[in-house]
Amino acid sequence: MKVTVVGAGNVGASVAEYVAMKELADEVVILDIKEGFAEGKAMDLNQCATLNGFNAKVIGTTGDYSKTAGSAVVVITSGIPRKPGMTREELIGTNAGIVKSVTENLVKHSPDAVLVVISNPMDTMTYLSAKTSGLAKNKVIGMGGTLDSARFKYRLSEALDCNPNDVKGMVIGGHGDTTMIPLTRLASYNATPASSYISAERMEKVAADTMVGGATLTGLLGTSAWYAPGAAGAEVVEAIIRDKKIMMPCSVYLEGEYGQKDICIGVPVILGRNGWEKVIELDLNEDEKAKFEASAAAVRKMNDALEL
Repeated sequence: MKVTVVGAGNVGASVAEYVAMKELADEVVILDIKEGFAEGKAMDLNQCATLNGFNAKVIGTTGDYSKTAGSAVVVITSGIPRKPGMTREELIGTNAGIVKSVTENLVKHSPDAVLVVISNPMDTMTYLSAKTSGLAKNKVIGMGGTLDSARFKYRLSEALDCNPNDVKGMVIGGHGDTTMIPLTRLASYNATPASSYISAERMEKVAADTMVGGATLTGLLGTSAWYAPGAAGAEVVEAIIRDKKIMMPCSVYLEGEYGQKDICIGVPVILGRNGWEKVIELDLNEDEKAKFEASAAAVRKMNDALEL
């Protein structure tokens, strides 16, 4: 089993590390355009094998897509990261050309692969990959909702002062600071409504802090976060490789679900070996529906900047 990660930066290297440590593949390929960069990251990770007890072989390559041939899953992290004060949307001009070229090269060598897109703006880059790859719609998945939901649960556990593994919560909609929708009404603490334990005002703050989770970290770090995005990417890869049939919020191509067509946006899906296998349509209330409509409109506006 082979998994390829395109982009050897912080996020890509983190995905490769988690994939290797979880032994999701026999071979993990890291590809980058910077000479020697992927090779160096691969060597560094291989030197962790005896320390962390994994057997996966990590291979680095500078632009040689033939090394990615036969990949079961490919993770696309290519593109420039956010800088402080920069929105995900501002990355579209530069990253669209990169992601389009990467997608075409990957599919040429791994026509049966499932693509997992992390590059920002994530919903638009997922849409671009879906449109240009020629793959079935279920083979292209944007990771954003998985990361946003992890950040939502982190903020919920802070507010509840509890173990984060006791909290359930989901974020749908676009993967953007103003477009994501933390479903506070459905959040739970050990199968009981989380809203029973904290005030409405605190819950609003949880949602607001979740929505700017990426921007907060960019301001602190001076660049995009990587531990949680890498872990979220690897979580999606694991669900596919191990055919887990697990429900996760991801950006996928809709054809009427949630009243939307010809768009990639975050909704809960069942993930398995074939990619996303089913969209789960939640019973949203009127406020949530209105927020989802607004989110979709914002994502469409970004998509309009693409040259397809």
